[in-house]
Amino acid sequence: MSAPAWSPRRLHTIDDAQIDELADLLIDCVEGGASVSFMHPLPRDRAVAFWRRVAHGVAAGERALLVAADARGLCGTVQLVLDQPENQPHRAELSKMLVHRRVRRQGLGAALMRAAEAAARECGKTLLVLDTANPEAERLYERLGWQRVGVIPGFALLPQGGLCSTTFYYRNLDG
Repeated sequence: MSAPAWSPRRLHTIDDAQIDELADLLIDCVEGGASVSFMHPLPRDRAVAFWRRVAHGVAAGERALLVAADARGLCGTVQLVLDQPENQPHRAELSKMLVHRRVRRQGLGAALMRAAEAAARECGKTLLVLDTANPEAERLYERLGWQRVGVIPGFALLPQGGLCSTTFYYRNLDG
């Protein structure tokens, strides 16, 4: 059986149904142990509130939100934080790369990363940065040409508790 051909798309507005699906995706990732700024258990109202704030940022042009869906609904997303200090207009931060556990290891993470890089270029960004606490994500980023900067030990808590290290990466889109 061949892997699905993912077609991530950029959302310029986010409706309530999409917020509900994004909340489900975030909850799944946190339940699966993803260190994405939330603790387990993640209450649904907190997940919905997070996506409502993201929706406001998307509507204001401060963020780019890319999503991918399968027959069961939204199953992957990534954000670009476009709103940076005035001395960093060339830069964006890649944030909240989430892939539902049901579709992991099928190429969706790579498709989302490529789509995020393309969106960054369209927005005039030439430098991207990200951080991760996931060794599998580290392998993906490195395979896609991201440069590892370093590791900060004890940077954040894992969703079920306990400190974890965080690895920082950058990608120059100019060359």
